[in-house]
Amino acid sequence: MPLLRLRAYLNRRTLKNLLRLIRKRFHMLAMSQPNSEPELQSSSAPRPPPPFDPMEPSVPISYPIKTLEDLESQSYFNSFHYPFNKASVALQSGPSYSLPNRRRLLVCHDMEGGYVDDKWVQGGTNPEAYAIWHWYLIDVFVYFSHSLVALPPPCWINTAHRHGVKVLGTFMAEWDEGRVICDRLLSTKESAHLYAERLAELADSLGFDGWLMNIEVKLDIEQIPLLKEFVSHLNETMHSLVPGSLVIWYDSVTIHGDLHWQDQLNEKNKPFFDSCDGIFVNYSWKENYPRLSAAIAGDRKFDVYMGIDVFGRGTYGGGQWNTNVALDVLKKNDVSAAIFAPGWVYETKQPPNFQSAQNHWWALVEKSWGILQNYPKMLPFYTNFDQGRGYHFSIDGTKVSDDPWCNISCQGFQVRSEGDSQLGLSLHFSSTMNESTSILLASGDFNQFSSKFSKVIPTQRLEKPGNSFGWVLQEGSIALESGDMLTEIHAVCYRSKYESSARSSVKYFAELGHLTIRTSHEKKLDFLASSSWLVDGQFIKWACGSRGSKTLSVKIVWKLKHGTSTAFSNYNIYVKKVTKQVEEVAEYLGTAHVEAFYVSDLVVPSETSSLKFIVQMCAADGTCQNLDDSPTFTVDAEGPL
Repeated sequence: MPLLRLRAYLNRRTLKNLLRLIRKRFHMLAMSQPNSEPELQSSSAPRPPPPFDPMEPSVPISYPIKTLEDLESQSYFNSFHYPFNKASVALQSGPSYSLPNRRRLLVCHDMEGGYVDDKWVQGGTNPEAYAIWHWYLIDVFVYFSHSLVALPPPCWINTAHRHGVKVLGTFMAEWDEGRVICDRLLSTKESAHLYAERLAELADSLGFDGWLMNIEVKLDIEQIPLLKEFVSHLNETMHSLVPGSLVIWYDSVTIHGDLHWQDQLNEKNKPFFDSCDGIFVNYSWKENYPRLSAAIAGDRKFDVYMGIDVFGRGTYGGGQWNTNVALDVLKKNDVSAAIFAPGWVYETKQPPNFQSAQNHWWALVEKSWGILQNYPKMLPFYTNFDQGRGYHFSIDGTKVSDDPWCNISCQGFQVRSEGDSQLGLSLHFSSTMNESTSILLASGDFNQFSSKFSKVIPTQRLEKPGNSFGWVLQEGSIALESGDMLTEIHAVCYRSKYESSARSSVKYFAELGHLTIRTSHEKKLDFLASSSWLVDGQFIKWACGSRGSKTLSVKIVWKLKHGTSTAFSNYNIYVKKVTKQVEEVAEYLGTAHVEAFYVSDLVVPSETSSLKFIVQMCAADGTCQNLDDSPTFTVDAEGPL
């Protein structure tokens, strides 16, 4: 990132922090003057929250590593939050999957500095949180923030892997602090190897696929051999620990030690390119630079990712709604693209709303780039079309929570269909005379089914679906004889040749909540008995609540007594509050993607004698274990605090 671009970044995103720092320094200066008077603080002013201590139990979050000391000491692995930050979804294309031998699309996530709504590992409360759901266009996803080590939150790893997309973290050294870091990192060959191995260890342990290396400081020429050694050793170690992993160099410091962005692949940055899996070229390239870069790269031209800043700061074509202008040039020259900060659509509140603006922006990318991934890649295939956010939460068609939420880990496959693909419902009825009738409710070119069903009824699309945000609603009406019984419902996918002009009144309504595809010989998973599991509570903490109530915080962990639980994609957590041996209805608490869940400040009424926590297993094909058969853990709620 050129200096000019970084200044724009800081002005836009960290102005408040800078002003706060200036005020703090000014106050300290005033306090040091002989005649200054100390500022009086009101005793009623709220105390600031204590500094974040990763060792203390709290609601699990994702966070970066900010110092070389923390990276070297491996303190992250001793954090309370570490077990929650492990990705649970392996790359769908396989762990050693190599990128296709074609131009690729890398997307670098830079949203408000990172670690916003996505930092809440177990899910946040913002139903309008930022998300990406156009994964079928993406080959590589990079999580970026202005911290030394940006570790991708597991929600991004899980949903990207589910869609066959590799995920990278970012190692970044910038400004004066970055120079101090590099002086230490590059002091000896041993130190360069040590920090490279620490980074590889983090990626392997947390389940992501590599690193973007961003060294944006001026270096001494004597440090360059050690910098190349650092990049090369990281690349080798990553490939050894995580087959199919990637290390990508950002176009910044040159082999002469100058911080001078080249905007292309050339002799000043190619030695770094030769030491790893690719280069992310800076955004200010000219129209002929992709062609020149491809010539330098030779048979590795697809490893050249030409940068496009969506905010448009010095980028070719201006970014924003003209991002496709740069993509067209890269497509013509057959090199890869690196789109930086697609969250521009969200951050700048593009009209009419985020959902519509996001779909429109990515549609321009799709039209220009033209390369799509196809799903499913393997069976069983399951999706509930979830975008990882909403105003209520349902499981198996039953609403279990009315609370707004966001959790990208819960995102299902975003199934993309061709423009002429249609979905209908096949309904089978049985009469009192045991006569069977099959009726197809469909839109578009339904005449092709006239010989396959007793009747085909056209449906009409609702233009104003009301509260059904994100759904496409079709309505139609069916006239039934007295005594007719609905016996079967099937989804019918078909390709339409033309749109029908038929219209009908409203009498029948249906929603497609999820879709499962499995082979005919594949058996449904038999869930293990609750006695097969060990469930325990850790870090149990009680506190006084209001009106005689108490609050409970506890980490619930579970594991199989024998073997591993790799067959389960996620776990739904419930609690039943028991009063005089009477159990309340199970209350949904949240969804876990690892074998642990932290319950924070659960309100426990004074009359509650015990709490029964339920861990419901969920399989990859979308089926969930019966709650009554699920393993449990009980906490006694009586007695002193």
